[in-house]
Amino acid sequence: MAEKLTKAELIDALYDSLSPSSRTTRKEIHELIDGLFAEIKSAILNGKVVELRGFGTFEVKLRKGRAKARNPKTGEIVAVSDHGVASFRPGRELKKAAWEMDTTLIPKTFKKKE
Repeated sequence: MAEKLTKAELIDALYDSLSPSSRTTRKEIHELIDGLFAEIKSAILNGKVVELRGFGTFEVKLRKGRAKARNPKTGEIVAVSDHGVASFRPGRELKKAAWEMDTTLIPKTFKKKE
């Protein structure tokens, strides 16, 4: 399984990367990150597309409903109406960096079977 980076670890990494003269506290960084996520969430739930150049695009896409969908747990046939699905498309720079990434860092669950 891939190693995870939690929000707390992300806050610590950002705090450590700032110069001491910035005097930004961990609490301020936490509030900033929470605010950023809240703004992205609010924007996409209001029908906007959030584009972060060099990183990617967040949006909600429409998934068409089906009259004969199957519940994977019970096998029961159910009807599913049209609904929104949160989506992320990586930007060009992120795609290129992932393409050139050291393959030993990629989790085995995502490696192509040989």
